[in-house]
Amino acid sequence: MILGIVHGAVLIGAFLILWFLTFFCLLPIGLGDVDPETGAPANARILWKAGIATAVAVVLWVIFFALILFHVVDL
Repeated sequence: MILGIVHGAVLIGAFLILWFLTFFCLLPIGLGDVDPETGAPANARILWKAGIATAVAVVLWVIFFALILFHVVDL
């Protein structure tokens, strides 16, 4: 029971780490024009970047899960 909770926490934590890493890597891409008064991008497209980060994180997480499933990586 406890071991299953730990494995679930590791898998959820791995997905969150992968998502944040990919999201922060995507943030500076395609910023476009900058508002001269605030210095902020006019159109940062945050939702688009979050969607791409989710897709990349899912692919990386599936690879990570497959490595665990086939006992290449042991928890």
